[in-house]
Amino acid sequence: MTKEKQAESRQTNKEKQAKQEQSNKRSRPKKYVRRIIPVWAKLLIIIILSFFALAIGLMIGFSALGDGSPLDVLKLETWEHIVDFVRVNEEE
Repeated sequence: MTKEKQAESRQTNKEKQAKQEQSNKRSRPKKYVRRIIPVWAKLLIIIILSFFALAIGLMIGFSALGDGSPLDVLKLETWEHIVDFVRVNEEE
């Protein structure tokens, strides 16, 4: 019986040590990562790049499909003409 008790005590000691190691891992202070570019700056960069991509796509599409000048797509008169064209077709 003493051998059995010693085996049980060894096993319980190992379990206790494992629990202590786990608790030590949990109690360590968290390491905070300092970001080079903050999240708000990343979002702003993404929004700005999206607008540039949209403008470039409009210029390419307007000049290739519409046979117009690429910079004409940025003029207000061009968009007024497109909106008027769509409204006239909706009424018919």
